[in-house]
Amino acid sequence: MLAMPSGIPACPDTSRQHHLTAQLADMIPGAATIRVSINDPRQRWPHLHTIVMNESGKSLEPNRTTVSVAARWILWVWPEADWSRPQDLDLAAASLTRSDLVAVGRGR
Repeated sequence: MLAMPSGIPACPDTSRQHHLTAQLADMIPGAATIRVSINDPRQRWPHLHTIVMNESGKSLEPNRTTVSVAARWILWVWPEADWSRPQDLDLAAASLTRSDLVAVGRGR
């Protein structure tokens, strides 16, 4: 596969992304969206902050280990994302979008 000057493959392997979202959906029943940020508002230093939401946007409360593992896997599969801002992973579409862009799309 051809690579861009940055070393990132020119055609990203989306099968990895779809595989991960299927695993996450199995791991966290009822989850539709997972928001990941490296800026936890409760911490002074960069720290993973994850919010899991169902279809209606209500927060779910999976255990801390599950949420931590999910966040790390998401960071690993989407290393090119701008992690200085929160990112929303849509489990149905296997797509990662900056959370402020998702809010704009909903008309907020």
